[in-house]
Amino acid sequence: MLRTQQDANAPRYLLDDMVADVTERIAFLRHEPRKVLAIGDLGAIGAAFSSPYCEVTGLDPAAGFDEEAPYPVSGFDTVISLGTLDTANDLPGALIHLRGALAPDGLAIASFLGAGSLQNLRAAMLAADGERPAPRLHPAVDVRAGGQLLQRAGWSDPVVDSRSLTVRYSRLASLISDLRAQGLSNCLDRPGPSLTKTQLGIAQQTFGSGTTESFEILTLTGWRR
Repeated sequence: MLRTQQDANAPRYLLDDMVADVTERIAFLRHEPRKVLAIGDLGAIGAAFSSPYCEVTGLDPAAGFDEEAPYPVSGFDTVISLGTLDTANDLPGALIHLRGALAPDGLAIASFLGAGSLQNLRAAMLAADGERPAPRLHPAVDVRAGGQLLQRAGWSDPVVDSRSLTVRYSRLASLISDLRAQGLSNCLDRPGPSLTKTQLGIAQQTFGSGTTESFEILTLTGWRR
């Protein structure tokens, strides 16, 4: 778990939404998890699947787990990855390794932020940078690309869909604070330079007050046959 998420008042609305959605999907598929691998926040997933008949194991990228390398454990009937794959450099490889952790007939579900997220923030950063835009947000995947990636990774019966979660912010600083608390701030190896005072003013003015921002949550579902 991220250190910023250990505070009782830390924002968790994205993770909570993903956990609720995954729980509904598994129930709809009539899949009964018995041996679950949770990638990300073990506490949230473990609580959702707490049962004497279900064993949950956790691996956390924030604690050093490498999603782009073969997993140290395998043989799970369910693998759930929440809010981590959007920052993978080798996403096809990460999806191959995620599938590799499954036992035959195992189910994998991965949810993370998609390309339609944070359009107002992107607009504010572009306005602040002017004619020389800097890398402020890492690239993201859309539904079409998600489907192609699942085919390349060998997932069976792949399904890709997206939904939007909207959140209203009183000002730009509130959004930035929430992103940092949820581990969603700039993670590029070579991020752009910090905004100057003038640029920050332009970004704040462009973003406005009482602005509703949208998070697109992309969900990839598939099996190992």
